[in-house]
Amino acid sequence: MRPVTEREIRASFVNCSKGEAKRLGLPKDFTDLPWDDLDFLGWRDPGAPERAYLIAECDGGLLGVALRTGRGASRGFTARSMCSLCLTTRTSGGVALMTARRSGEAGRQGNSVGQYLCDDLACSLYLRDKKQSVAGGGLDESLTVEEKIARLWANLHTFLGKVTR
Repeated sequence: MRPVTEREIRASFVNCSKGEAKRLGLPKDFTDLPWDDLDFLGWRDPGAPERAYLIAECDGGLLGVALRTGRGASRGFTARSMCSLCLTTRTSGGVALMTARRSGEAGRQGNSVGQYLCDDLACSLYLRDKKQSVAGGGLDESLTVEEKIARLWANLHTFLGKVTR
């Protein structure tokens, strides 16, 4: 992913108000992010642990989605579970159900889309073995890193399509 600015991030959201986007907390390590290793930018709001955000490059621009999850990171599964984006298996709450209000009229009517995602939204780093799951590991796959990244992109765009249609 290319490095993005705070202004670009705040302008990219499709499922929250401009005021909500203005108030969201950026990642603690925003200035030190490993942009070359990110397929998308995802983080939990440092000031509101039940909120998370995901920014991806789509159709030549940025698309941002505000997510909600249970109270804090402890609301995930206790058994082994799999992220629906990167297919990394995790234990001890490493995967959580996150919901995104749909964009447009559907979102104003209260419709949302849910996905089981890595609780820290570090899918890109798990795929590249830049970050290890503390309590679990991935499946033993024969896919290359490039093939796993392509699968992540397909899964991510499917999810984003559900939010925006």
